Amino acid sequence: MTRPIEVEPRNGFKLWLRFSDGAEDVVDLSHLAGRGVFRCWDAADIFDAVRVAKHGSVVWGDDVELCPDALYLQVTGKAVDPLTVGPARL
Repeated sequence: MTRPIEVEPRNGFKLWLRFSDGAEDVVDLSHLAGRGVFRCWDAADIFDAVRVAKHGSVVWGDDVELCPDALYLQVTGKAVDPLTVGPARL
Protein backbone atom coordinates (compact mmCIF):
# COMPACT_ATOMS: atom_id res chain seq x y z
CA MET A 1 0.00 0.00 0.00
CA THR A 2 1.17 3.49 -0.63
CA ARG A 3 1.98 5.75 2.30
CA PRO A 4 1.36 9.41 3.02
CA ILE A 5 4.38 11.62 2.37
CA GLU A 6 2.84 15.01 3.22
CA VAL A 7 0.04 16.19 5.49
CA GLU A 8 -1.28 19.67 6.24
CA PRO A 9 -4.07 20.65 8.63
CA ARG A 10 -7.06 22.54 7.25
CA ASN A 11 -9.88 24.40 9.00
CA GLY A 12 -12.81 22.38 10.30
CA PHE A 13 -10.79 19.30 11.28
CA LYS A 14 -9.75 18.48 7.74
CA LEU A 15 -6.40 17.22 6.46
CA TRP A 16 -4.80 17.62 3.08
CA LEU A 17 -2.79 14.49 2.29
CA ARG A 18 -0.39 13.48 -0.48
CA PHE A 19 0.58 9.85 -0.94
CA SER A 20 3.67 8.24 -2.44
CA ASP A 21 1.79 7.37 -5.65
CA GLY A 22 0.78 11.02 -6.19
CA ALA A 23 -2.81 10.71 -4.93
CA GLU A 24 -3.86 13.76 -2.94
CA ASP A 25 -7.03 15.24 -1.50
CA VAL A 26 -8.63 16.66 1.62
CA VAL A 27 -10.11 14.27 4.18
CA ASP A 28 -12.81 15.51 6.56
CA LEU A 29 -12.25 14.23 10.11
CA SER A 30 -14.81 16.49 11.79
CA HIS A 31 -16.97 13.48 12.72
CA LEU A 32 -14.15 12.32 15.03
CA ALA A 33 -13.49 15.67 16.73
CA GLY A 34 -14.50 15.87 20.38
CA ARG A 35 -14.88 12.08 20.73
CA GLY A 36 -12.67 9.83 22.84
CA VAL A 37 -8.97 10.29 22.15
CA PHE A 38 -9.82 12.90 19.51
CA ARG A 39 -10.92 15.35 22.21
CA CYS A 40 -7.34 16.55 22.23
CA TRP A 41 -8.07 18.22 18.87
CA ASP A 42 -10.25 20.74 20.71
CA ALA A 43 -7.02 22.67 21.21
CA ALA A 44 -6.24 24.10 17.76
CA ASP A 45 -2.48 23.85 18.30
CA ILE A 46 -2.80 20.08 18.81
CA PHE A 47 -4.71 19.44 15.56
CA ASP A 48 -2.29 21.70 13.69
CA ALA A 49 0.67 19.63 14.94
CA VAL A 50 -0.24 16.70 12.67
CA ARG A 51 2.64 14.92 10.96
CA VAL A 52 3.53 11.76 9.07
CA ALA A 53 5.35 9.34 11.36
CA LYS A 54 8.40 7.35 10.28
CA HIS A 55 6.24 4.20 9.96
CA GLY A 56 3.71 5.99 7.71
CA SER A 57 0.82 6.71 10.05
CA VAL A 58 -0.65 10.18 10.39
CA VAL A 59 -0.05 11.16 14.01
CA TRP A 60 -0.55 13.79 16.67
CA GLY A 61 2.12 13.39 19.33
CA ASP A 62 2.51 9.88 20.70
CA ASP A 63 -1.15 9.33 21.59
CA VAL A 64 -3.24 9.64 18.43
CA GLU A 65 -2.67 8.06 15.03
CA LEU A 66 -4.74 7.22 11.99
CA CYS A 67 -4.26 4.24 9.70
CA PRO A 68 -2.60 5.28 6.44
CA ASP A 69 -4.47 2.58 4.51
CA ALA A 70 -7.89 3.88 5.60
CA LEU A 71 -6.83 7.43 4.74
CA TYR A 72 -5.62 6.30 1.31
CA LEU A 73 -8.94 4.62 0.61
CA GLN A 74 -10.76 7.83 1.53
CA VAL A 75 -8.51 9.98 -0.64
CA THR A 76 -8.82 7.71 -3.68
CA GLY A 77 -12.40 6.52 -3.18
CA LYS A 78 -11.24 2.94 -3.60
CA ALA A 79 -12.91 0.10 -1.73
CA VAL A 80 -11.21 -2.40 0.58
CA ASP A 81 -12.15 -5.27 -1.73
CA PRO A 82 -14.51 -5.86 -4.66
CA LEU A 83 -17.34 -6.81 -2.30
CA THR A 84 -17.19 -3.51 -0.42
CA VAL A 85 -19.33 -0.70 -1.70
CA GLY A 86 -17.88 2.80 -1.44
CA PRO A 87 -14.71 4.14 0.15
CA ALA A 88 -13.54 3.27 3.63
CA ARG A 89 -14.76 5.59 6.37
CA LEU A 90 -12.71 6.53 9.37
